[in-house]
Amino acid sequence: MTAAGLPMEVTAEGLPTRVRIHEVGARDGLQNEQAVVPTEIKAEFIRRLTDAGLPTVEATSFVHPKWVPQLADAEQLFPQLDGIDPHRLPVLVPNERGLDRALALGARRIAVFGSATESFAKANLNRTVDEALAMFAPVVARAKDAGVQVRGYLSMCFGDPWEGPVPVAQTVRVCRALLDLGCDELSLGDTIGVATPGHVRTLLASLDEAGVATSRIGVHFHDTYGQALANTFAALQHGITTIDASAGGLGGCPYAKSATGNLATEDLVWMLHGLGIETGVDLDRLAATSVWMADVLGRPSPSRTLRALSHKE
Repeated sequence: MTAAGLPMEVTAEGLPTRVRIHEVGARDGLQNEQAVVPTEIKAEFIRRLTDAGLPTVEATSFVHPKWVPQLADAEQLFPQLDGIDPHRLPVLVPNERGLDRALALGARRIAVFGSATESFAKANLNRTVDEALAMFAPVVARAKDAGVQVRGYLSMCFGDPWEGPVPVAQTVRVCRALLDLGCDELSLGDTIGVATPGHVRTLLASLDEAGVATSRIGVHFHDTYGQALANTFAALQHGITTIDASAGGLGGCPYAKSATGNLATEDLVWMLHGLGIETGVDLDRLAATSVWMADVLGRPSPSRTLRALSHKE
């Protein structure tokens, strides 16, 4: 697929030499699909992604099937991933019941999903921000006691569809609270894709000032306004080395019409490889996997790199 020697490698000063891509297509991507993908297809998708060299592939979510019917098969899916190191397969858990289900199947990495704004916390969790943090406290504590790594997702870090701009200090407060609960890593979510590079730099600098180590931060950008790669580059300049992305750009944003959703992993890999930044990802194998999944879903991928490589419109 990729022409020999492309993208041409031209490095830039001050950037990391290696980045870990946190692949979210199998969870965040598929949960936003209207159709329910068969369990066997999901398992094959995850295997292909790991075979393409992605070090972390978020597998599923242990939420109540009523709320996310697309991921109701978590108990059936996880055992089908036998042979893949469970440390490479994080899962989302909303509460202690979800944690019990995940631990029973041998999960070794979990994530909780909070909000920087009251409106989204109410809409998504039916709780205030602080009530959600209180709900996460025993989940994180029990996971840590079991030797399980915990990621804290934080939505609406840059803007909220109901509240508009989100004050940087507000986001920093909730980030600090998640770390104080015991989360090992944060993922800063631009849920409706309104961030711009200056905003990204300002938030990351403010987290520095609050004592949050850059090594504990990941970024999760949506491409609603075409800013995801620019925002990623700003994060790289700050020293961020964990970037969330979704194979083929799977996953939309339900709060912004015409949103293209998650940053496509292929677009991210093309940029990183062009910058001489190691990812461990085989772009051709990744692209072939995303083309296969697009065929399963019956629609083209929004990833521009994928379209260029596959010549599919």
